[in-house]
Amino acid sequence: MIDIYGGKDPRDIPSYSAGDASRYLNIPYSTIRSWTVGYKYKVTDGNKQFEPVIDIKERIPLTLTFINLIEIHVLRAIRQHHHIDLAKVRAALDYINKTINIPHPLAHQEFYTDGVDLFIDHYGSLINASQDGKRILKNALETHLERIEADEQGLARKLFPFTRNQEENNPRFVVIDPRVAFGRMVIAGTGIPVDVIGERFYAGDSYQQLADDYECEIEKIEEAIRCVSRPVAA
Repeated sequence: MIDIYGGKDPRDIPSYSAGDASRYLNIPYSTIRSWTVGYKYKVTDGNKQFEPVIDIKERIPLTLTFINLIEIHVLRAIRQHHHIDLAKVRAALDYINKTINIPHPLAHQEFYTDGVDLFIDHYGSLINASQDGKRILKNALETHLERIEADEQGLARKLFPFTRNQEENNPRFVVIDPRVAFGRMVIAGTGIPVDVIGERFYAGDSYQQLADDYECEIEKIEEAIRCVSRPVAA
């Protein structure tokens, strides 16, 4: 078998633009850029730089790995229920790094099983979150973590992104797997990219035609089109 990745783990190869990540995860581009590059803000005597939360390999142009997508996906749970303070998130992640002692803890099973409560307690104390607030955060994190599949070593290998609001019942009809279709979002169980389905649908093919051509359940075709037709989060 030809090694198309040159001996590298495809999960650790920068393959996604910030625009790709925004579309796949339905997270605003500006949020992704803030978390991965940081941002400048004005103070009385000039500008200050807010340091990023997520370590990336390529900034110019901004290109993310699959592991970065997982980290962004998990961090969204914090952003949804708290006014995000990047410095405090970064401090909590540094604490987890030292405690669990693994790289990219948000993409690792050990964080899911042992580190979530540690993170919540540490982050919650930094932002003075109530016990009720911590419970809401834990529920949000668990909802996001359930969409991740890990390998035997505990590192994330697949992401079933939300195709609807996180509060809705989200089927696992589409998946991001860096070993399939070079990491493009595909219909689960196939190598069919959702953007190919979308292009054919908007060119005039019906749901049934697409289901017949790709020998795929019509529900999966509908979910793929839902992904490519939804507006990008603002």
